[in-house]
Amino acid sequence: MNAPTKIGVFALGLVAAFGAAVGIGSAVGPIGAAGAASEHDAAPDGHSDTDASSGDVGGQGADSFPGGLMVSEQGYTLAVSQDDLPAGEAVSVGFRVLGPDGEPITEYDETHDKDLHLIVVRRDLSGFQHVHPELSDDGTWNTDVALTAGEWRMFADFAPAGHGDAIILGADVSVAGGYQPQTLPPAAATDDVDGYVVTLDGELIPGRESELTLSVSRDGQPVTDLQPYLAAYGHLVVLRDGDLAYLHVHPAGQPDDGVTEPGPGITFYATVPSVGEYRLFLDFQHDGVVRTAEFTALAEGGHGG
Repeated sequence: MNAPTKIGVFALGLVAAFGAAVGIGSAVGPIGAAGAASEHDAAPDGHSDTDASSGDVGGQGADSFPGGLMVSEQGYTLAVSQDDLPAGEAVSVGFRVLGPDGEPITEYDETHDKDLHLIVVRRDLSGFQHVHPELSDDGTWNTDVALTAGEWRMFADFAPAGHGDAIILGADVSVAGGYQPQTLPPAAATDDVDGYVVTLDGELIPGRESELTLSVSRDGQPVTDLQPYLAAYGHLVVLRDGDLAYLHVHPAGQPDDGVTEPGPGITFYATVPSVGEYRLFLDFQHDGVVRTAEFTALAEGGHGG
């Protein structure tokens, strides 16, 4: 083979290799790529979808990147005012969400009646709190939370104005004092909270959509008059033990759709990304009070990675 021919063959080989690489990249997508569905939008089949950053809790593949593991994503950054806090029942917490230009975000698209949802939980998955801070004119969010000694994780769940999809960012804060870690409670199908019994029916299967129904009763009678809370009859946050990967799901149906009943059962559709233990936190409202039921669930089998 003469020199010009060799050069031509080599060039064709480079083109073919480059084309294959582009094809693979298009099929797989970038690391941590966002999916198309928004966490706070209902899917056409009535199931509730999560936002792209949280992994898909409504049908997206388990290979998507779970939410809450990064402090910065898609150009947005969670900037906590103080990463070491005192212990106390009402500790002031401040933070800002910085946009791609490095400036604090001051305009948000409302999701479930709020501009931003803040989840605070200790790294041993105790002390769960779901609160809604107040936004100052300078873009600083402030709220009070109850903190005990240990390492805590803060999750900011929000949708920047005009961005389209919700984003979930996470940051750690330390609380000084004698830390006594709690063992993860064993998996159980029921939880008692303030005289209410909440029963979990369904199982988590990695990589597949799992139907979970949480039913509320009191004094042995089903509760059939649950009250809407943040435009839903229930909110479910799922956290993976170990790295606290965050999955924020919502129930199938809405209170005003003419179909969804106000209890006793609240149905969710969730897809967890891997085998392991997960902690489930259900917020529900009855008699004007919001309560939180907590469960440990084991995901095993399936095709999760």
